[in-house]
Amino acid sequence: MNQDQRHNRKSQETKGNGMNVILYGIAIVLGVTFFSMYVMGGLVQYVFNYPDLVKLIEAEASPEDGDDGYVDVKSGDKSAKYRRLGDVAIGQNIVTGTVFRQTPSSKGGSPSETRVSFRCYLLDNEQSHDQLVQVLKKSGINYTFTPPSVWAPWIPMLVISSVILAGFFFAMRRLGGAGSPMAFGRSRGRLYAQEDLAITFDDVAGIDEALDEVKEIVEFLKSPEKYQRLGGRIPKGVLLVGPPGTGKTLLAKAIAGEAGVPFFSLSGSDFVEMFVGVGAARVRDMFQQAVSKAPCIIFIDELDALGKTRGTSLVGGHDEREQTLNALLVEMDGFDSNNGVIVTAATNRPEMLDQALLRPGRFDRQVLVDRPDVKGREDILKVHVKNVKLDPSVNLKDVASISPGFAGADLSNLVNEAALLAARKNRNSVSMDEFNEGVERVTAGLEKKNRIMNEEEKRRVAYHESGHALVAYSLPNTDPVHKVSIIPRGLAALGYMLQRPEGDRYLMTQTELESRIQVLLAGTMAEEIIFQDISTGAQNDLERATEIARSMVMDYGMSQLGRVTFRESTRSPFLAGTREDVTHSHSEETAREIDREVHRIIHQALEQVRDILEQRKSALIALAKELIEFESIDAQELRRIVDDNSPGPHVVPGTGDTKKRALNSDQNDLNDHESTSIR
Repeated sequence: MNQDQRHNRKSQETKGNGMNVILYGIAIVLGVTFFSMYVMGGLVQYVFNYPDLVKLIEAEASPEDGDDGYVDVKSGDKSAKYRRLGDVAIGQNIVTGTVFRQTPSSKGGSPSETRVSFRCYLLDNEQSHDQLVQVLKKSGINYTFTPPSVWAPWIPMLVISSVILAGFFFAMRRLGGAGSPMAFGRSRGRLYAQEDLAITFDDVAGIDEALDEVKEIVEFLKSPEKYQRLGGRIPKGVLLVGPPGTGKTLLAKAIAGEAGVPFFSLSGSDFVEMFVGVGAARVRDMFQQAVSKAPCIIFIDELDALGKTRGTSLVGGHDEREQTLNALLVEMDGFDSNNGVIVTAATNRPEMLDQALLRPGRFDRQVLVDRPDVKGREDILKVHVKNVKLDPSVNLKDVASISPGFAGADLSNLVNEAALLAARKNRNSVSMDEFNEGVERVTAGLEKKNRIMNEEEKRRVAYHESGHALVAYSLPNTDPVHKVSIIPRGLAALGYMLQRPEGDRYLMTQTELESRIQVLLAGTMAEEIIFQDISTGAQNDLERATEIARSMVMDYGMSQLGRVTFRESTRSPFLAGTREDVTHSHSEETAREIDREVHRIIHQALEQVRDILEQRKSALIALAKELIEFESIDAQELRRIVDDNSPGPHVVPGTGDTKKRALNSDQNDLNDHESTSIR
């Protein structure tokens, strides 16, 4: 059992023990309450008036002829017949004893007797006491005089009151804990002990540059005199930015594990409440706790939930989030600086943060935790396969090369998928086949072998995917085709064509973008050439091709409209597909020109794709037949089929003497998957 499992088990046991304590407390409260009620109401069941008690004693002493000694006595709202039995105890102002009560039979038989207890309050402590003593002496009834304690009548009430107060304070204490609705102003940050932080820098791989940046903070916490003697000061805050899954939270845990100082962890949403002022109070409470344990580290995950730019709210300048942000700004670098408290935060939306939060003195450093390159992916895989039994033929460098664009979380999921696939096949180790299949499952989705398509749809999908593959193979500026398949995968993909780039790339040229548009449009054009009709399967391809063309015109200046950008966007550079907060600063006439230019790019790409497919129609038909028969084609089969059905030099149709670059089967550095699917 590793450290995380022990910590989770410990947390579950703590939660279970806390719940047991609550149940035991409720049981004790109920038990004491019922016992007190029994003490108060069970020992003395009937209360007599003083005249009735005197009447009962006198009647018992001198019964009339034929009288059985029972006397009608009214107790509360009911009357019954009673006969005295036993001695009487006289207290300071109360008389107690036992009597027989006559109970009528429910079946009409002779009445029965029930022995019950009674009590009677004296009218006057002296006069009624003397009168009762005379009546008892005259009747010959033994009596005892035992004055009760002054506190005796109040004991049951004190017990019940104490139980109620104890239960109330216990409940309020539970309600006042972290995460409860009563703990409005308390911080929800969790303090981690050093033994709970088993993650160190050795567990972080693939982000060496970011690791070097944060190591300096740990060194300062361990030996501050090294920097202070030269006049340096520790950074107040470190902001970790990067795409999701790249290891920002893991890096923060490693900082805490290496520094050996108290570590507070919480999310940006923990400060936000519907009540105004609660978030600011939590910020102050969080820093108050941190200062008391300084030097320490505060880690705020998803900082964008708390630190968005002020003045953008529709409510105005007094909403809860802005007050919380103001409190955070003051605590990080206000009039009273908090020495020894380092704030680390993580976000994938740095463009949304307030500029006052990013200035030096608050978050002094912004550390980019980006997707790893092929060497970083190999190092990350070495960490994740420590507990996985690998086949000797597995080369992690090859696994890293077939997983371009994967972040740390993606690689962890890939290793887990490969292990599950190997276990499903009853293998003793994980081979390269499982890793290849795992990459396809992650990128294209789960294979759906049970989905049955009719022959006409299967034939159409085969020509659609063959068109993608043939155009991608023919153009000089496209990534090599890795696999073509008509096996349904994912949510709605009836087939897919998978491309893998030849190396880590960060820029794309205009020609490469145009080639990508042509590959996306090749599927629907192949359907039109073969069937003289198109289907709805190209919806996703058309959407992506149009978006690339519009970005070329509006964002990159790759059009006849000139080197001008027509779109101002606060889109996150780390989140793909985010389209919010987009503003347009051009006229309606310019918008029409943009639409015409986008249409021109798409139309020109369609004509070039038609030219390629018409000239290599025999290769298109051969590829489709191969797909219909075997359902999938790899890179070598694709090359063989196209070469056999396209005699002559390998030049790109419609582009003169431009040669198609060789298909490299031994790819090294890959950056991103490109999957074209029919939906």
